[in-house]
Amino acid sequence: MRQNQLLVKRQRGRPQVRSDEETRHLVIEAAAKEFQVNGYAGTSMSAVAQRAGVSTKTMYRLIPTKADMFAKVVADRIHLFMLVIDDEALDEDGLVPALERILVAYGKLTLSEETIALNRLVIGESDRFPEIGNVFYETAVMRTNTAIETWLRRQTERGLLDLSDTQAATGMLRGMMIMELQRAVMLGRRKAPDEEEIAYRARLCAKVFLRGCCAKAPR
Repeated sequence: MRQNQLLVKRQRGRPQVRSDEETRHLVIEAAAKEFQVNGYAGTSMSAVAQRAGVSTKTMYRLIPTKADMFAKVVADRIHLFMLVIDDEALDEDGLVPALERILVAYGKLTLSEETIALNRLVIGESDRFPEIGNVFYETAVMRTNTAIETWLRRQTERGLLDLSDTQAATGMLRGMMIMELQRAVMLGRRKAPDEEEIAYRARLCAKVFLRGCCAKAPR
């Protein structure tokens, strides 16, 4: 009986073991905060490990370099955007709600304080660290651009939109949604917009855009 009681106490006292996936997530979130506060050059691997509450040995095993860490921070944010604009979910919506969903997701991604900080970081430090410029362009800019263009092309092929150049249309749509707001926030002229303002702008942009290129009456 005594041995059983001791065994139960020992089992209860053992720390819970995190999976590599959970630990990796902690490290990525800690790195995102460090990059936002200290920039790329000012962020150290040891500071990230300390903020994440993991050993440097474990962190280096999971994410070996600071460049890898930055890439994973960017990729993690883009992954969330891609989940929101999943093809099946968009196809269940009508044309107008689907475009609004895309623009809201894009606005939340690009106009958040964290993304604004990452933009400042890339613009300010990519001359010294070209790898972060390459990662941001390929992982963030090109992936979001491709996702939106793919949706526009699919609606064009279905006969719902009349677009001869979906690539150019994608750039115009993205610029209409975020350019003015993003520039004002980056220059310190205003705060990042809240969800209500992003949703309002998405509705307005979708309405203006679709009026110019709808092949049929939008629904």
